[in-house]
Amino acid sequence: MNTEHFGRHRRKIMPAVLPAHPGDLADYETLAAYAMEKATVLNRHVLGYGELAEAEWAALGLGAPDLDTIRAYRLQRIRSQLDQRGLSAAILCDPLNVRYATDATNMQIWSTHNAVRYTFVALDGPVVAFDFHNCEHLAAHNFLVDEIRHGVPWFYFEAGPRSQELAQKWADELADLVKQYGGGNHRIALDKARREGVAALEGHGISIHDGEEVMELARAIKCPDEIKAMRRSIASCEAAMHEMEAALRPGMTEWDLWALLHAGNIRRGGEWIETHLLSSGPRTNPWFQEASAREIQKGELVAFDTDLVGPYGMCCDISRTWLCGDGVPTNEQRVLYQMAVDQIEANIGMLAPGRTFRELSHDATSLPDEYLANRYSVLFHGVGLCDEYPAVPYPADWDAGGYDGLLEPGMVVCVESYVGRHGGHEGVKLEEQLLITESGYERLSTYPWDARLMGGVVQRGERPTKLPRPAMA
Repeated sequence: MNTEHFGRHRRKIMPAVLPAHPGDLADYETLAAYAMEKATVLNRHVLGYGELAEAEWAALGLGAPDLDTIRAYRLQRIRSQLDQRGLSAAILCDPLNVRYATDATNMQIWSTHNAVRYTFVALDGPVVAFDFHNCEHLAAHNFLVDEIRHGVPWFYFEAGPRSQELAQKWADELADLVKQYGGGNHRIALDKARREGVAALEGHGISIHDGEEVMELARAIKCPDEIKAMRRSIASCEAAMHEMEAALRPGMTEWDLWALLHAGNIRRGGEWIETHLLSSGPRTNPWFQEASAREIQKGELVAFDTDLVGPYGMCCDISRTWLCGDGVPTNEQRVLYQMAVDQIEANIGMLAPGRTFRELSHDATSLPDEYLANRYSVLFHGVGLCDEYPAVPYPADWDAGGYDGLLEPGMVVCVESYVGRHGGHEGVKLEEQLLITESGYERLSTYPWDARLMGGVVQRGERPTKLPRPAMA
């Protein structure tokens, strides 16, 4: 079933108002139209985020983003990047790029390794979304998606020995769209595809260019409504973090604690968590241990990185380290924590539009030599639907993979610190998320530093006092 509406306007469907059933004797097309409208009304992106999330956002004064504005802005960003490069279209296969272009979701994790969802975006022409078997209704809520078709499943799980044949079918259909809407320009962007599909497109005379670059640069600058969506996602993540911290007890496993972040995210309409990064005690050094069945002990550090894709598909990527139990931290724990806070705060102070990535790398506050072996992979990185361009490494790693560029207003960046002595017992992971403004920066994450690890006293069951720190600069 194709749903074609390019050049036409569909009426907006009011959430949760179901259409009248046309009767069991209605013909096939009438029943199909009814099913599409009913499914669209009940789409998760139409129904919204529910009482818990909405009440928390209202209490914080966080207004709702205009999703139609976001959708139109994102298409404009893609088309601007295509136009700058003289490209007539983009074929997007990465699920996050499909989300960016269509604001439609379907089995997002599954789709990362089963590439049945993809989208064609013409510079001057329609947006055609291809989805899984009988899933056309999942993009019908977005009025800027002009046509919805079945995707061709040419990954081996579904296609088996017919994979080459179906890759050709996939390419034939997309090449027809390029020829129909490209105005004679067969230069296109493609983000991710197996070599069989690339070769089949090239067999049609299609010239393929770097779609990852197009999409990373398009996604790098957020509009005000995207920032509204991100503020809500961060607020929901931090609410789940408060639930985690309140539940933290000696004897619970790392999995017990980590599960609370997942549950809190899903309860508030979030989508998934990209990693499994929570560790305790000796597992905090070196970093990147995944959560385990280990029981957390009294007096140990517990460190985690949210990497959380929350409401609206916006990523909240912040890190915190807590002290388990009611006791007093050791001097070593305080030193590690203070060093991480100092590094984060100093490097936040560097953020400003026009600052180069090279300056951020080479002028940033670093760590003493005995901690550098365990340094985090980056000092700064972008964030949006997930971790995004740019990535700014330590100076020692610049030659291996660093690149230059400029911070611009509308970018959102994370500032990272991991502090753990080489061969040491524990480590501290901290991370903040910030918006680059016209004059400096605004801190979007608000979860407080741990007062005890900063030298304060907190009674059990109380939220840590938020330590004074500038929100804007």
